[in-house]
Amino acid sequence: MPGVSARGLSHEERRQLAVNLTRVLTLYRSILDAYIIEFFTDNLWGTLPCSWQEALDGLNPPQLATLLLGMPGEGEVVRYRSVWPLTLLALKSTAYALAFTRTPGFQTPSEFLENPSQSSRLTAPFRKHVRPKKQHEIRRLGELVKKLSDLTGCTQVVDVGSGQGHLSRFMSLGLGLMVKSIEGDQRLVERAQRLDQELLQALEKEEKRNPQVVQTGPRHSPHHVVRWVDPMALCEELLLPLENSPQSGARLLLTGLHACGDLSVALLRHFCCCPEVAALASVGCCYMKLSDPGGYPLSQWVAGLPGYELPYRLREGACHALEEYAERLQKAGPGLRTHCYRAALETVIRHARPELRRPGVQGIPRVHELKIEEYVQRGLQRVGLDPQLPLNLAALRAHQAQENRVVAFFSLALLLAPLVETLILLDRLLYLQEQGFHAELLPIFSPELSPRNLVLVATKRPLGEAFCVLETEDS
Repeated sequence: MPGVSARGLSHEERRQLAVNLTRVLTLYRSILDAYIIEFFTDNLWGTLPCSWQEALDGLNPPQLATLLLGMPGEGEVVRYRSVWPLTLLALKSTAYALAFTRTPGFQTPSEFLENPSQSSRLTAPFRKHVRPKKQHEIRRLGELVKKLSDLTGCTQVVDVGSGQGHLSRFMSLGLGLMVKSIEGDQRLVERAQRLDQELLQALEKEEKRNPQVVQTGPRHSPHHVVRWVDPMALCEELLLPLENSPQSGARLLLTGLHACGDLSVALLRHFCCCPEVAALASVGCCYMKLSDPGGYPLSQWVAGLPGYELPYRLREGACHALEEYAERLQKAGPGLRTHCYRAALETVIRHARPELRRPGVQGIPRVHELKIEEYVQRGLQRVGLDPQLPLNLAALRAHQAQENRVVAFFSLALLLAPLVETLILLDRLLYLQEQGFHAELLPIFSPELSPRNLVLVATKRPLGEAFCVLETEDS
């Protein structure tokens, strides 16, 4: 998907981008605020301009992917079946123009051409217990952290929210970095420590089988710490040097792979407030879990703009995977009907209990194999209502006939979602610049594999041309 590169923008251009984003998000707030499960109860289709309805009505899912989301199938020629209204074309162009580009500077991703389950860029011991998506992520982020550590002279990496330790293991045992891993879940830390030992044994066996492979230095497993990091307070444990690190003059690099919600904000605050932290490489996610206030906005500039507010619904929408959904549209699978079925269920729930709005419905398996009335009956049971309530089958069939309209409206919201993510990340860039630091955003992962693929890189001193090293893919 095309977009704007944060690397090419001056400070003033970033501020102007924030102004433009808040204006556009205010203009289309009704689409972003809508819950797709209220498609029928709130007549969401009727909220669109008539000219938009005419352009979108009747488009099948592959056409929506190609014409609206701008993601045609391989070799597909883009052909509009009618003249679209300028306002809809303007929405599409604006969504492309104002969002940070998520296209990385490497070809998508050659490491899985031979085997879709195994990265050719990782040796077998580092792939074990790690899914392909995570293989791609730990390799790409780990290599960037190594380069950034070398450029900034860091003596220790702190992996915050390390989970099972896959990234920490690759950085320490694969790239030779001194790594402290901080994770709040005791069970995950114990699992990580077991995997550390398993990997060490596998690497030792590999060395015995291939004696020509010489280990250049001693191996250091990650140092695991069980600790919750309070986003509003400094964590002393995070800042303590390791025993085998220099006790004086320690320089820390903070990193987090998909640091959830406020955890990514905590990394920013530690970077800004702690002189021993020299660099930061953070990939955020779960924007809907950001504290309000506290997690957004961070910068004075964005906080002073009219329309800067991003309520829960908008932040939740920013976490959807645009590329993945476009691929689903191109395949036009029956799973796309889930939103339509759930919206139809909402009408029945509201009729039975008007005060019950948008209740959570635990996953109903194999939705695509169910008739709509079967889905509704199972859904009623899951929200504590009588599954044998009399149903208006004619009304349910009429709802089902509007399945493509439901998909079209959801696609519109998804088209705008990257603008919300762009504003959140732009706010973080501006916050760091307001504190006098240097920050950039880079698309680091293949968006098809990892939708939250923008890494925020910050340093206390400018890297200048050396920053280009971080953007290159290792051979």
